[in-house]
Amino acid sequence: MLSSTNAITPNGYIRFRDYLQKVCGISLSDNKQYLVASRLGKILEREGFSKIEQLVDALERLGGSKLKEEVINAMTTNETLWFRDTHPFTILKDKVLPEMTAAPLRIWSAASSTGQEPYSISMVIEEFKASRPGVLKAGEKIVATDICTNILQHAKQGEYDSLAIARGLGADLQRRYFDKVNDLTWKIKPHLSARVEFKYLNLIESFSMLGKFDVIFCRNVLIYFTVDLKLDILKRMHASLKPGGYLFLGGSEALSGLSDYFEIVQCHPGIVYKAKAL
Repeated sequence: MLSSTNAITPNGYIRFRDYLQKVCGISLSDNKQYLVASRLGKILEREGFSKIEQLVDALERLGGSKLKEEVINAMTTNETLWFRDTHPFTILKDKVLPEMTAAPLRIWSAASSTGQEPYSISMVIEEFKASRPGVLKAGEKIVATDICTNILQHAKQGEYDSLAIARGLGADLQRRYFDKVNDLTWKIKPHLSARVEFKYLNLIESFSMLGKFDVIFCRNVLIYFTVDLKLDILKRMHASLKPGGYLFLGGSEALSGLSDYFEIVQCHPGIVYKAKAL
């Protein structure tokens, strides 16, 4: 396996960085050669490429290929855990869900990774319905999307080892909402996974086909995009929200320049963004 940056020449790095940004929006800074080398080393070695320019040549020649899919999968960060940051899920249960009574609830989990976020949302819905029966219309739906195809397959299975289960999930929720497969593996219960639909989606492309949503979770993904692309995605997400719908961003992300589109709702702790009518 390639373990050094010898294959990542200055010109080759620039070409690969531009290619990656063009096809999936990920914007690499000037000093990420080591990251590219470590993540693409196996692919370069397998394909017999000694320089990254050769990989870019192949990607541009082949277009939408299995190689392109592998490269995007390798370069995508999939760090996640259950109920990440806690307060967004508290806001969802205590502030947002009580307002969503007019029609069957539709939530979009963008960049859903291995499924912890959409399944956490499904657990919140289950807890809310138990505490306030009859408030939500039947037929809730969570659409979970990601650009990483192998991660989507993992998420659809809904199975997690003991280490992954322990990252943010309390023992009580584990007992209630997971079935033990064996000594090392747990599977999300069918009634929770049934309301989650996983789809491949590249956020730089149109997502209007997904329809309208009451809530969008787009957390810890926009930090990888340029400012212009981030604004474009957020404007299109506004168009995908029903009037008065809510947008959740990551703790290190913030809306700027979009005050005509979203109202900041302070929730102490945490904030959520409410879609304005244009």
